[in-house]
Amino acid sequence: MERRDDHTASRVRHGITRESVWIQSTPNGDVAVVLIESTDIPAALLDLATSQEPFDVWFRDHLLAVHGIDLAGGMAMPEPVLDFRG
Repeated sequence: MERRDDHTASRVRHGITRESVWIQSTPNGDVAVVLIESTDIPAALLDLATSQEPFDVWFRDHLLAVHGIDLAGGMAMPEPVLDFRG
């Protein structure tokens, strides 16, 4: 991955300890399924949304272009509906 070191530094900087992404095909098109772990997810996402570090700015621009998600514009926190741990 071309930006692996920058991605890793970004996630460490924002307190993100795990990030996994899957693409799920559905009858209505593909959906990105994202798992983020942090001791404080709202703070981590706020930091990522407001950071002026070059990688973070690039990442936000990429999210907006590919998924239509504007982290810098603010967003509601997801509502947890299931957290099974075996």
